[in-house]
Amino acid sequence: MINLIAVVVAIASVLAALGHVGYLALLNNAANKRAGGAPVAQYVRSRWGIAGGTTAASLLAWLFTAGGPTMDVIAILLAAGSGAVAVKALQSTQEKYRTGG
Repeated sequence: MINLIAVVVAIASVLAALGHVGYLALLNNAANKRAGGAPVAQYVRSRWGIAGGTTAASLLAWLFTAGGPTMDVIAILLAAGSGAVAVKALQSTQEKYRTGG
């Protein structure tokens, strides 16, 4: 049962981290296509480290779910932490560049 919980938390964490990576990629692409986008591109470059780190930690947590119950607990803690950081970083970036309505 704990393994199922660990796997679900790890997958959710990977999805959150990849969501952040994807948003940064889209933002970078848009910044590179328009004149005056250099400050946004520079901001995106500064955020790649955290996006890569959370993605790596999430994938590592998913890998840990292949171990025993102790590794499952470690995987849950690692995945929950990296997922939370990824979501917070994504929200921070979205708030900074939110436009519309």
